[in-house]
Amino acid sequence: MLDEFFAWAEGVFERVRAVRGPMATAFGYAIRQRDALRRFLDDGRLRMENNASERALRPIAVGRNAWLFFGSGDHAQAAANLFSLIASCVLHGLDAESYLADIIRVLPYWPRDRYLELAPKYWARTLARLDHLEMKRPIGYVTVPPLAAEQQPSSD
Repeated sequence: MLDEFFAWAEGVFERVRAVRGPMATAFGYAIRQRDALRRFLDDGRLRMENNASERALRPIAVGRNAWLFFGSGDHAQAAANLFSLIASCVLHGLDAESYLADIIRVLPYWPRDRYLELAPKYWARTLARLDHLEMKRPIGYVTVPPLAAEQQPSSD
């Protein structure tokens, strides 16, 4: 069926190509992206559609007008990093707002060489090792727990 679709799409594209409009653009895209659009046939884990990705990107696309001027490329990069961090929180089942508040609370006291423990993927495990009374305080020192046994460098 896909082979028939692409044969039909090539025929339509040849007829509308000279007109240069949305129809030519859409069919040209389909023809150029043929391999990517067929990828789900090679790997059964892939879905035929990308609705979840489209849904996740919708707030960014809708907000683009409101964020038209970030100030500079650096500001836009910082916003992209933040969006990525929030998406990672969602992926790992964390409340992004609570996570960011906790990270801002802990970060000044955390050793530089152990920042990976603060990533959303590992945050639940790290949070369980922190002193809950210290975390409840609005300000003040946070005791950094020692490395877990499985993270200790071996002496072999």
